[in-house]
Amino acid sequence: MVLNIRVIPKASRSLVKEEEGRLKVYLTRPAQDGLANAQLIELLAEHLKVKKYQVHIVKGEKSKNKLISISDA
Repeated sequence: MVLNIRVIPKASRSLVKEEEGRLKVYLTRPAQDGLANAQLIELLAEHLKVKKYQVHIVKGEKSKNKLISISDA
């Protein structure tokens, strides 16, 4: 499964929301040193009820728009 996600770093609280046909993920960590990406993986894994190792950032490592792949195993 592949997801198109918009990330909002340094938000007041962590939240996963569906807006305009895509997921919008609000993160409390800043977008530096990979902190926001690490929190994104944790939050998506929890939200989608999968393990963290199943969530991969395919495209947009340093962008607010990301393409995320969820593997089966």
